[in-house]
Amino acid sequence: MSKRLISNISSAYIEAANRLRPKVKKRKIVAYVESYEDIFFWRNVLGEFEDDQTAFEVMLPSRTNLNRGKKTAMKNQLGNALGKCMIACVDADLDYLLQRQTPSSKWMLDNPYVVHTYAYSIESYQCYAPSLHNVCVMATLNDRNLFNFEEYLRQYSEIVYELFVWLVWLHRRGRYNEFPLTSFNNITAMEQLNVFKPEESLEKVRKSVNRKLAWLQQHVKDAKGKLTALKQELADLGMKKDNVYLFIQGHHLMENVVDAAMTPVCTLLRRQREKEIKLLSNNNAQQLANELAAYAHSQFQPAQMLRRNTQYKECETYQMLRTHIQNLLKTTRVFDNKYPYFTSPSDESR
Repeated sequence: MSKRLISNISSAYIEAANRLRPKVKKRKIVAYVESYEDIFFWRNVLGEFEDDQTAFEVMLPSRTNLNRGKKTAMKNQLGNALGKCMIACVDADLDYLLQRQTPSSKWMLDNPYVVHTYAYSIESYQCYAPSLHNVCVMATLNDRNLFNFEEYLRQYSEIVYELFVWLVWLHRRGRYNEFPLTSFNNITAMEQLNVFKPEESLEKVRKSVNRKLAWLQQHVKDAKGKLTALKQELADLGMKKDNVYLFIQGHHLMENVVDAAMTPVCTLLRRQREKEIKLLSNNNAQQLANELAAYAHSQFQPAQMLRRNTQYKECETYQMLRTHIQNLLKTTRVFDNKYPYFTSPSDESR
């Protein structure tokens, strides 16, 4: 297929192709995503909504070059091509919380054919606190519960909450340089912690956050009295004091917050399992070597297991994502007696 033909593919093109399919065949909805890593996530999400008449195909937005990312998925390559048979599935980033105060946020929230994560990104779901013990089990094959990830991320969220509200307030006004996202990430990064004394590392972050809060209060005086209303609005959007971790940058959360706890936890779990193997070997050197080798081959890196984590479907923001997709399908899925394809609400009134 030529580059020119590929660039002309649109929702209308796919809809026309669907009309030519035999009735027994599933009609296709193309879902464009940002990057390779997103394909697995969105395949799992959208697969739930497939039935005997509808199928999704998840792909990158360009088959002619290596451009990736949200801008490519939403604007540069797709343009106005999105429609009832072609959707874009993207990370919300900060755009969801910015609530149309920037062009990117407005485009994402106002386009009916753009589905977003509500949480910052797919990494946010992969780091969903109640699922992290199971991730450790997958990585180490040891089910001992050494660390309370839910309490850890609850306390972390409460520590960074006020600072994150400031970040959203400034970014809604386009004042990125006064408090860049990279600055927030640097301040709120966790050191690799002592599993048995996580409060020590949390306290270091608290002190860094408090220093920045004091600076903001002194230098950004026009925010005085305006953050209370924003906090209520953010709560209405699903961001509360105890779940802020879901709305901060996903890569930062995974690499600088969750991994700071997961790596030492998994190290301890592996050591425990290896100790058990040694005790059960009865001083049989060959049996010990074989069993340790078998255990080593069965392990995975925690980061690898995080990327494959799908145990986030109880998350509140994920339920919001599901509802978004359900509503999208309800408003577009009207069956014609002759052709089982999607029609738009405007088509229904004709």
